[in-house]
Amino acid sequence: MCGIAGVVYRDSSASAESVVRTMLPPLARRGPDAEGFFAWPGVGFGHRRLSIIDLSPAGAQPMLSADGEIGVVFNGCIYNFLEIRRELEQRGHRFRSQCDTEILIAGYREWGIDTMLPKLHGMFAFAIWDQPRRKLTMARDRLGVKPLVYRIWKDGIAFASTLGALQAGGFTDSVNPKAVLEFLDVGFVTDEQSIYTGTSKLPAGSLLEWDAGKVTERVYWTLPDVDESSSIRFEEAVEETERLIIEAVRLRLISDVPIGALLSGGIDSTLVCWGLSKLNVDIRAFTLGTPGDPDDESADARDIAQRLGIPHEVVHLGADQSLPLDELTAAYSEPFGSSSALGMLRVSQAVKPKATVLLTGDGGDDIFLGYSFFYNAWKAQNLSRKLPPGSAQVWNAVRPLVKHIPALRRAQNFLDYTTGGIGPFARVRVGVTYFEDRGMFGELLRGGEIRHRRIPASVDSAKNLLADLVRFQRRMHFTSEFMTKVDGGTMYHSLEARSPFLDHKLWEFAAKLPASIHFHEGRLKAVLREIVRRHVGPDVAFRQKQGFTIPVERWLATKWSSHLRELKDGSLLVKDGWFEPGVLSVAVDDALARKVVPNQLWSLVVFEHWLRRQATLAAQPEPIGA
Repeated sequence: MCGIAGVVYRDSSASAESVVRTMLPPLARRGPDAEGFFAWPGVGFGHRRLSIIDLSPAGAQPMLSADGEIGVVFNGCIYNFLEIRRELEQRGHRFRSQCDTEILIAGYREWGIDTMLPKLHGMFAFAIWDQPRRKLTMARDRLGVKPLVYRIWKDGIAFASTLGALQAGGFTDSVNPKAVLEFLDVGFVTDEQSIYTGTSKLPAGSLLEWDAGKVTERVYWTLPDVDESSSIRFEEAVEETERLIIEAVRLRLISDVPIGALLSGGIDSTLVCWGLSKLNVDIRAFTLGTPGDPDDESADARDIAQRLGIPHEVVHLGADQSLPLDELTAAYSEPFGSSSALGMLRVSQAVKPKATVLLTGDGGDDIFLGYSFFYNAWKAQNLSRKLPPGSAQVWNAVRPLVKHIPALRRAQNFLDYTTGGIGPFARVRVGVTYFEDRGMFGELLRGGEIRHRRIPASVDSAKNLLADLVRFQRRMHFTSEFMTKVDGGTMYHSLEARSPFLDHKLWEFAAKLPASIHFHEGRLKAVLREIVRRHVGPDVAFRQKQGFTIPVERWLATKWSSHLRELKDGSLLVKDGWFEPGVLSVAVDDALARKVVPNQLWSLVVFEHWLRRQATLAAQPEPIGA
């Protein structure tokens, strides 16, 4: 894992060094082991290194071809690089290092980017400079595990691992109101937006080429659709998934630094540790213990580790429960309101002294359909296909009569999905309506629109709701929230997270499975549960999902209430024109009186602190970028 940055000017006489070196300090926590820089005429590449494979100087970046004509900066890990290296050696290429980065240079020269990318098995974000062609190529891994952001302007292009690095180089403009609205609605900024106007995020599974100012962006990988005609039996799906999980775990064991595994009492991390036991790998599993907390899973995890016969250690978190807003806003370049990010930061800080690479169970719920809303969408879809024509119109006529009956809220939502598909689902969250109904928005936000809230109701979508929802969830929450949370939290503490459940071959297999396999016998994530039932125990397989949580809504009303009260007096939310004067005091007083803080006010606490950080950064010396 590393941090990358670079600038390419159209004018080859321009100097890029001072700009790129300014971009590197914000990436230092992503790469604390070394810093590197290289320049061609009008081009500069910078790198911060977290040494994982080949700890010697031979693995330093930017890495160049022997003639210096091709250079690369790379963040991530190519798990099958030894296999690719052998293929390239057979074609006459010679290597100077033992790390995965070098195969990108040889592979690019031998095959070109379009042939090389499908061969890469791993997580990555990289940029390649081709000096003879004066061409920049950037690519991001299939699932968007690693981030890559950029800014294009008339004189060139700048890129980096984080928006904070672009900001340090002077490549960001004003705060984007559309992105702020999106954050206030869902708690994060999606990959389709950026918190700064003018900056962009390279989508997952995409590549971008910059050639003398001409920009081409294209998708090189898409997830396959469900194979509705598949005759695969549940038993066959379980056996193939077992094989793919073990192979995915094996691939992620390549490292020259200590590896650990995160073990909770849940299905996914249990399967990762089961894979380690099947491979007879002596890797210690870590569990975060929170004594006295009702969500403490250390006893369950200890029991699982004993059954699997793997080394295990409980890392107890300290009693300090202060709200780490400074850490949250420093770890994530954009306002990020996922409360589980606080847990991710605490987990990473606790494990870092024990390991540099951490295997996690992230992704299992997303591809094996472990969330209840997937199952509900499938039921709504099946019902929709049976309804007679005109049912949507009948429901729309009746709906106002039951709209304000709380006891019928769930039934109302279900019928909305059954007749309207993904559009009503995208609007079910209260989100910005909390602020709009109370007239709280100031001039910067008033009247703004959010793209996903404009998706129309559609009978066709209702009849294909599960597929639409899988795509929507992946685009909205998986890449923009879940991947961002893990990458930002672990890299802030210089920890490389690897998840076998983010293996693209596992995703390609699971994506094609019919829903009847995923929900076998009415169970969520049925395939994974069956593997756990067979190899660990039925009590673990059917245990209720817990997860590591931080109850911010409850604590903001009690021990963290000072942060809530800060919204009342002199907040930048009001001063800068985001919210109307006086409205925040009313909302805060009401929440404290009820001792129930809505999630929307937690988002305001995060955004206020993010704005204060921006004000501090703006007071620093003027950047020297675009």
